Amino acid sequence: MTLNLGWFSSGKDESARVLLSSILKKKDDGMLDIMVKFVFCNWEEGEEPQHPDYAQRQKFFQLVRELGIPLITLSWKRFRDSLKIGTKDEWRAAYGEMIRTLLEGSPFDLGILAGYNLWIDRDTRTMFNMLNLYPSLPGGPLGTEQEVISQVITQRAGRHGTMILLCTPEQEEGIPLSCCSFPLHIPEYKPLWEQFDASMGKRTLETISKDLVEESAVFRRIRNDAKARESPLLAYTIRMLAEGDVKIINRRIHEGDSMIKNARDLTAAVDQAIANKDF
Repeated sequence: MTLNLGWFSSGKDESARVLLSSILKKKDDGMLDIMVKFVFCNWEEGEEPQHPDYAQRQKFFQLVRELGIPLITLSWKRFRDSLKIGTKDEWRAAYGEMIRTLLEGSPFDLGILAGYNLWIDRDTRTMFNMLNLYPSLPGGPLGTEQEVISQVITQRAGRHGTMILLCTPEQEEGIPLSCCSFPLHIPEYKPLWEQFDASMGKRTLETISKDLVEESAVFRRIRNDAKARESPLLAYTIRMLAEGDVKIINRRIHEGDSMIKNARDLTAAVDQAIANKDF
């Protein structure tokens, strides 16, 4: 049976477009029996042309139109500023209620947060199954992509990767559903680590600047290797759910009659897809 998806994205960069187009390509190739019912964005077309992400968002909107997918937008900034509500939780709840109102005519089985840079309110997490693509591994560092990779570097982690979380009413970040990883201390990385260590000089990891870390070649390589795995991880996870290998029951992940406690490690499948240039 076709799995109906609701796609949520802020459309801020190229990876947002790559994720959407790659999943639709796998649908066309016959890998995924899905239908993307709509794309929701928390920015509106033409909003804040001076914003550094504006051009990327316009490209994202154009892609959605070219794919023939209904586009639904609601500016979180304009909505927040239009309300006379004192607390953050109150206007977030009101924003979530408005989103749900806008989506009433577009029922979906599974929401995909792919490059969606805004929180999802508790009521929405309670009412819908939502998957969040997160730039870390289970038990790994928390934060933005930049913050996570910076911690991976300063901690000299052995591996890095990406996971997909099932959002729950208790946690927006959610429960790990699937993940994939790659090694960081292999021959290809050795000169990058050496270059990074040389740039540090005699400074300790605690005293080096954020810019030094984020501008390093090892940071860029880790980020690129992680980005390359996002599309195949998302595709294999969606297929896993579409084919019933795992099921979401009452906002919990089940395999057969048992609740899954650990994320399904899809590293082998993702690595093979990258080696075959399937994505």
